[in-house]
Amino acid sequence: MSTSFTVAIDGPAAAGKGTLSRQIASHYGFHHLDTGLTYRAVAKALLDAGQPLDNEAIAEATALAIDLAGLDRSVLSQHQIGEAASKIAVMPKVRRALVEAQRKFAAKTPGTVLDGRDIGTVVCPEAPVKLYVTASPEVRARRRYDEIISGGGSADFNDVFADVKRRDERDMGRADSPLKPADDAHLLDTSEMSIEAAFQAARAFIDAALKK
Repeated sequence: MSTSFTVAIDGPAAAGKGTLSRQIASHYGFHHLDTGLTYRAVAKALLDAGQPLDNEAIAEATALAIDLAGLDRSVLSQHQIGEAASKIAVMPKVRRALVEAQRKFAAKTPGTVLDGRDIGTVVCPEAPVKLYVTASPEVRARRRYDEIISGGGSADFNDVFADVKRRDERDMGRADSPLKPADDAHLLDTSEMSIEAAFQAARAFIDAALKK
């Protein structure tokens, strides 16, 4: 395949899109990018350098210098980095810089899987397969809570639930690239669906597109 085949996956926090994206990439031998980590990488670089999180020019310069090959999920998943990332992710110049980097990544052959909040609507609107992975806020909060507890952490479910709803409001309500399904996205509600069932549903859409 001389051109890249892109699978664009969007959805709210803890809907299961990351797990699904990695499974799809592994199955098809495609490159995978969790675009949320790109914002976290910028935030971490700013924190490490002692830079402010409210200076758009500095944040943009940092975003332009980010290496997408060196994203360490285990490091970037830390809560304080996520909080910092949410502050710089609303900056239009940071978003433009990272969207450009994400589009370059999407051109890799033989194919790519990108997951995030605005892949099908903004980053890769021409992707042949777009999936919108969602689940009820209660289910997503329970997954996030269980993940924290199983990892040895401590959490209050009501706090986690409130945080999930807060992130939804922030992601869906922002003026620049709000979280929403692309008009031609396939909806996967994983509230009562196993990851294997979601994967098989996604495969059906991808296989059909690959045959075209």
